[in-house]
Amino acid sequence: MLGNLLLSIREKKGLTKTNISDATGINVGHLTHIEKGERNPSQKALKDICRALDIPYQPLSYTYDKALTEEQVRFNLVDSIPYNTVPLVSNIMDMVICPSSIPNASIAFVMNDDSMKSSLPKGSVAFVEFNTIPLHRELGLFKYQDTVLVRRLIYRKNKLILKSDNLLTKDIVIENGSQLTIIGKIHVEN
Repeated sequence: MLGNLLLSIREKKGLTKTNISDATGINVGHLTHIEKGERNPSQKALKDICRALDIPYQPLSYTYDKALTEEQVRFNLVDSIPYNTVPLVSNIMDMVICPSSIPNASIAFVMNDDSMKSSLPKGSVAFVEFNTIPLHRELGLFKYQDTVLVRRLIYRKNKLILKSDNLLTKDIVIENGSQLTIIGKIHVEN
């Protein structure tokens, strides 16, 4: 996924691999292998590439060693990864032990509504793995139309659905992936 994201960012910024090579000292052939996902850059090389792309390193680093599924590629969800933003936290309540069964958790939060009542009841703790795209039917933390919400991601033939466990909460149908920001995959301690 990291290579796909680097390629997408570079192309959006109108830069060539030669531009990145000149700025970083990494040869074009190695950059090609990175963008194709055939090689992972070292942390230093990734920091240099981020500097050349004028983007922050940390949000992009969460995608390191992650692969995209065919469905995620088909829906071009790599463009829904927030590579230059981080979540804004307005209140830190406490610290919570991160279970070893959830090694990639970045942050935890307390569920504040009943939208996912059967899988994540109100008041329960959820762990977020930033910039990780949920698989079919997995829980995720999303931003949609200026609202941050927890939903189950459903892949359909030509659309995505953000599904709530609560039958009183309407499903959100995503026809255009650009409307969606994927903050991360949610894990619940068992």
